[in-house]
Amino acid sequence: MKIASYTAYGGPETIAFTDAPIPTPAAGEVLVRVRAAPVTAGDARLRSGKVPRGLGLMLRATIGWRRPRVAAGWAFSGEVAGLGAGVSEFAPGQRVFGLTGFKGGAHREFLVIRADGRVLPLPDSLTHEEGAAFFFGGLTAAEFLIDRARLQPGERLLVCGATGAVGGAAVQIGRHLGARVSATASPANHPLARALGAGEVTDYRRMPPPGPFDVILDVMGKLGWAGARGLLAPAGRHVQITADLWEMLGATLRPRREGRRIIMGTNRDDRPSMQRLVALHRAGGYTPALGPVLPFAELARAHAIAEGFHKPGNLVVTMAAV
Repeated sequence: MKIASYTAYGGPETIAFTDAPIPTPAAGEVLVRVRAAPVTAGDARLRSGKVPRGLGLMLRATIGWRRPRVAAGWAFSGEVAGLGAGVSEFAPGQRVFGLTGFKGGAHREFLVIRADGRVLPLPDSLTHEEGAAFFFGGLTAAEFLIDRARLQPGERLLVCGATGAVGGAAVQIGRHLGARVSATASPANHPLARALGAGEVTDYRRMPPPGPFDVILDVMGKLGWAGARGLLAPAGRHVQITADLWEMLGATLRPRREGRRIIMGTNRDDRPSMQRLVALHRAGGYTPALGPVLPFAELARAHAIAEGFHKPGNLVVTMAAV
């Protein structure tokens, strides 16, 4: 099988393909033939080492000083190709999707994963490409809107950066929760933002829609507290998905300012969170919007697109001979 890996910190040219034997699942494990996997902004950051200000040393201390010592790719969709001893909840040929997590290992043609871990049956309503894209933006949007910001029916939600993986999921989930959703996006992506559920859309390079908003979800952190402050209603919540070290420390030390809250951090990617997102999909509240779909052989090109941070929808590679 073909495996993608990172040879150094740097541009997409640091991605290499190698051959390896197809693994054999041990007891309690499932062998998955990977059909599709996402290429996310997170993948681009791990490969390049380019992270928000103040987080670079922390990243390298965690995953390697000279090169990323994590495997490429962290989510997948595919089919069960083999079962280890004692596995009864899956069947050969069954469509599945899931997460390999921060350790990676999804950008390959076969992988093994614990049957009781982060792998679930892929609903018939999703293609493999949609299954691959399902968890990255969806888990983030669901946790921050439902659990952290506690978005309520009738509240006004502004999604800044509304057509990427996280923003597109936030628009859909916000609308499903009964919020009145406004959005910012590049002009070319305004039709997509409206199709996802945004009622009002403005150019992110200009002024956002007029407030006040009860919740602002700022995907790339472009507004920051300074920009969000004048747009928030009393008791409003500013959710900043991308933040540098100093912003994180500030939000930790002063999460409440002038009666409003600043919310940052990371989201859970455990099985209950995954199952909740599947339930949201079955209820009509979320289906990932697909952007470019490229063959696995063009993984470097996919990374080049992902690190531009302006792709519409979710970027996916489909596994084929390299």
